[in-house]
Amino acid sequence: MTSLLLLRRAKPIKIFTHFTQYSFPQPYQVTLKNPIILSFSTQTSKFPEYEMPSVTWGVIQGRKERLVSRVIICDYLKTLGILSDELQNVELPSTVEVMRERVEFLQKLGFTIDDINHYPLMLACSVRKNMIPVLGYLEKIGISRSKLGEFIKNYPQVLHASVVVELAPVVKFLRGLDVEKQDLGYVLLKYPELLGFKLEGTMSTSVAYLVSIGVRPRDIGPMVTQYPYFLGMRVGSMIKPLVDYLLSLGLPKTILARMLEKRVYILGYDLEETVKPNVECLLSFGIRREVLASIIAQYPQILGLPLKAKLSSQQYFFNLKLKIDPQGFAQVIEKMPQIVTLHQHVIMKPIEFLLGRTVPSEDVAKMVVKFPQLVALRVELMKNSYYFFKSEMGRPLKELVEFPEYFSYSLESRIKPRYQRLKSKGIRCSLNWFLNCSDQRFEERLQGDYIETESIGPKFCMGGKLELPGSEIVSDEEDESEDEVLHRRTVSL
Repeated sequence: MTSLLLLRRAKPIKIFTHFTQYSFPQPYQVTLKNPIILSFSTQTSKFPEYEMPSVTWGVIQGRKERLVSRVIICDYLKTLGILSDELQNVELPSTVEVMRERVEFLQKLGFTIDDINHYPLMLACSVRKNMIPVLGYLEKIGISRSKLGEFIKNYPQVLHASVVVELAPVVKFLRGLDVEKQDLGYVLLKYPELLGFKLEGTMSTSVAYLVSIGVRPRDIGPMVTQYPYFLGMRVGSMIKPLVDYLLSLGLPKTILARMLEKRVYILGYDLEETVKPNVECLLSFGIRREVLASIIAQYPQILGLPLKAKLSSQQYFFNLKLKIDPQGFAQVIEKMPQIVTLHQHVIMKPIEFLLGRTVPSEDVAKMVVKFPQLVALRVELMKNSYYFFKSEMGRPLKELVEFPEYFSYSLESRIKPRYQRLKSKGIRCSLNWFLNCSDQRFEERLQGDYIETESIGPKFCMGGKLELPGSEIVSDEEDESEDEVLHRRTVSL
């Protein structure tokens, strides 16, 4: 009686016994008597463009029918050249028609059979439940439709992801790091695996550590845009060992933080395979250990170059063409490390100009060692400055040899105006005295009753504090302990 009463009170179930939307192709048609088609509709979400279809169909099959359907679908995939071995343990659709729809959809995105074989598990994703919502969201956040196929090829696992649960939180995290909205697509195209990271994992710890060593939080966004791969680097095994090594070379933490803000890609250099061998290579070419930090600060890219080959080539060239010995070459690298990658035909243009103006080759070598930036100057500007030096100033070449920095100053905005002021006052002085100072200092010198001796300006020793002549050491955050600074920066992030 109780069972009869329950059956009478039960709500009737609506069953559809007809299906006309899809037809089963031959010879893979499956004949089932009275297939039961379930109908349900999803609730309206806050992302209307990613709503599930109002009707989702599927055939309820027994174990035997499911095995038969799987065999038929695998045979169909084999006729296309698709390997189905990896699909043995995943759920497949109940009909060949649905699988054909998935294959054709992927082919419209630009996938070939080889692409599908590279990751056949994408065939386990429903077109309506997985592919269309994910692709629609990717396009919404800035990945153009023409590049969606390339994106999926690089990271096909994204098709398994939930838009609301997995993708949207990662995008929100990136926006919270000040990644510009228009840059999201660019960042994800460079590093699509970001969409698979957990927020509380590697991404958060790498950002927190960089802020703790002095990287400004407002610069994290541009750093992610430039080199998003650091978000996937483990602090303990990749980032911290490299940072500790650079600090051990005498690089101040503040300078290192500024370096990372502008050139965060140096975090991608392998410490054992690239960075340490390059530092040892510099030492072997006569670079002093105490100036290593200065070289790295000037040219951080030197840590990731094939350095031994480049240094060997440039050293031979400087010795052959410029008559600069290995010791002089080491001094050149210490003052201008960028010369390692400077093309030799670019270097020869200023050299040939000086040699053509009767400057002895020995003096040209002295000028390059004293002021290596000379070899990177434009010859057109050097010509104008040289002709003014000879015709208007009428000074001997010896002064240019002693002060080759003369060519680095603007002729119209500095050399000519200052020389005219000196000439009107009848002052005779060295090139260094009237060029190597600020405008305010130059005016003070003109007002003076005597020509002062050249004094030493401010010094910055790598690894130490800024020391100003006649004053105490300047230090910021001297009242805060290291732990307090770390806490303040982390909280500010």
